Amino acid sequence: MDIEQYVSKVREAAKYLQEKTTKKPRIAIILGSGLGKISQNLEDALSIPYSDITNFPRSTAPGHKGELMIGSLKGKDTLLMNGRFHYYEGYTMKEVTFPIRVMQELGIETLIITNAAGTLNPDFEVGVPCIITDHINFFGDNPLIGPNFDDWGPRFPDMTEVYSKSLVQETFKSAKKLNIKVYSGVYLGLSGPTFETPAEMAMMRNFGADLVGMSTVPEAIVAKHAGMEILGITAITDKAVPEQLKEVSAEEVLKIAEKTGESIADIIMDLIDIL
Repeated sequence: MDIEQYVSKVREAAKYLQEKTTKKPRIAIILGSGLGKISQNLEDALSIPYSDITNFPRSTAPGHKGELMIGSLKGKDTLLMNGRFHYYEGYTMKEVTFPIRVMQELGIETLIITNAAGTLNPDFEVGVPCIITDHINFFGDNPLIGPNFDDWGPRFPDMTEVYSKSLVQETFKSAKKLNIKVYSGVYLGLSGPTFETPAEMAMMRNFGADLVGMSTVPEAIVAKHAGMEILGITAITDKAVPEQLKEVSAEEVLKIAEKTGESIADIIMDLIDIL
């Protein structure tokens, strides 16, 4: 698909959504594995299955409901993605990040990305939220490869501050106010769908990563290209530390993500006031 076709498909999807609601969201939240409970706080919500949205991909990952919701969080028009798309599902990077471009066309200014991930840091505990301060792209691909559409962003976007430092600080304040323990660290994104080998874990930790997961990085790259302010929050679901290894299953990950997601939802609801 050439860039003109891609832009056209994005704009068709955005037009479909604009015709469904009078709300004009400036805040969007991507809900990762097990983190769908945030959607329960959305008032006056319109829920649209991805399968109904023109040109939208379909979500196949466990724990991802596959619906887009538009409503109000504490009086502010907000868009929620209840389920995301992953590279390991067989989608191209352009398809993985298609919703971010739709958000851009809708006028989204602030993007909150949540996910479930393992921790490479031996000092981090499972079940605790972690604020993402930076990322390492280990996908072996980049969603900006190919012709650049100048209306969406520059050919060579700066990446010195992908995750907003001011939003990181505000998130710490919210967590402290709510008496919720949080960490902060670097997220390494890779394709999956396999979990990491012990040798890979040791290598990634030596690279300076605290978290490892199979999402977020492509979305953050495109959102940064689009000029959005970005906050990333991870639910730590398992230890990816060679000396502390236990076998991990997708079911266990989802169970811990759902529990940790309650704390993340509380933090996000508090943050909404300053967005």
